[in-house]
Amino acid sequence: MKKKLTKYINQLSIILKPARSYKPVWKKYTNRTLRHYACIIAIAVSLMLGCTKQVSISQALYIKGDLVLGYQPKSNLVLKQSTPGKPKYPVIDVHTHFSSDLSPIFLLEKMDELGIRAIINLSGGYGAKLDRMLEKFSGYYPDRLIIFCNLDFSKIDDSDFSEQMVTFLSAAHAKGAKGLKIFKNLGLTLKDKTGQIVAIDDARLDPVWARAGKLGMPVLIHTADPVAFFKPTDRSNERLMQLKRHPDWSFYGAEFPKRETIIAQRNRVIARHPDTIFIGAHVGNSAEDLMAIGKLLDSYPNFYVDVAARVAELGRQPYTAREFLVKYQDRILFGTDRYPGKTIQPRYKIYYRFLQTQDEYFDYYDHPFPPTGEWKIYGVFLPDEVLEKIYFKNAERLLGLR
Repeated sequence: MKKKLTKYINQLSIILKPARSYKPVWKKYTNRTLRHYACIIAIAVSLMLGCTKQVSISQALYIKGDLVLGYQPKSNLVLKQSTPGKPKYPVIDVHTHFSSDLSPIFLLEKMDELGIRAIINLSGGYGAKLDRMLEKFSGYYPDRLIIFCNLDFSKIDDSDFSEQMVTFLSAAHAKGAKGLKIFKNLGLTLKDKTGQIVAIDDARLDPVWARAGKLGMPVLIHTADPVAFFKPTDRSNERLMQLKRHPDWSFYGAEFPKRETIIAQRNRVIARHPDTIFIGAHVGNSAEDLMAIGKLLDSYPNFYVDVAARVAELGRQPYTAREFLVKYQDRILFGTDRYPGKTIQPRYKIYYRFLQTQDEYFDYYDHPFPPTGEWKIYGVFLPDEVLEKIYFKNAERLLGLR
């Protein structure tokens, strides 16, 4: 505890250090200096007393010598407040993650409570893990509990890697896997024995993309991350609070490839394999620039996107987002990056509110502090025919569900 406290005090000393360097001249600087160190002492005492948990630290402000802990202003606007418990139409959540420890009965009960027709677990894995997933979930209810498999990149240096993965994919499909999920480490952090980061458009993967197309297995691919994750973690970064909580989510620096480079790799793969369906996770990780992702959707008919974990981005640009969702209504899929019944940052009802209502200036999270950025969102009140497609019809078509 003592070491941890010392670490916090040292960090706070740096953070609260006055912008200019000076030697205190007591007549001029006494009050300022005392306020400065009083704040440090106050935080230190709070830490010792256990008063500044993650919530308070995340919401602390230092304003003209005053330290405000747990800052969470309440809006005085008088606005309509809608709380849809269920969607207008049963949804298919194409972007969930859960382990084999969960009960299929538990999931189905929560799905019924939330108006969810089917979910896709993107963490199906490979080998024995995939077999357990398929048996426990798809074997129990194949049309509602759907599993996507993953590639074993530990074999990337094998001379027959391509052949192994093509064989695996065919076998996984035969066992019941409906698609393939690619995690963001590909193109970002995954390295081969030469120490080089494996590019998304690495030739060793071309046979895999091609086989997925032949098998009718959509490839849901997470490429790069939000723009802010590739920028310096400084006061101009709009996700500073989030990156302070998760420093390992920052990919700024020479050791990482540029975000634009990774996105370009993915786009080349989509172009090279027009017979394979690719689903860009998190609005193709370009929710900050819907014009750019729109051009990509215009260029590649085999490209789709899900809205998982990007309602925060979409909801703060409601006019642009609504136009985008309506224009590309046949190419957008519903997703949350959660699972029904998960208690940590539940998203379903917030997503329903965003997509269905005209509500203004509301929280995009059910959590003590904003998990993404310090802003509110607005509903986009989509037409029913658009809601139907995004909620279930598009996924139904791609996955061949009844």
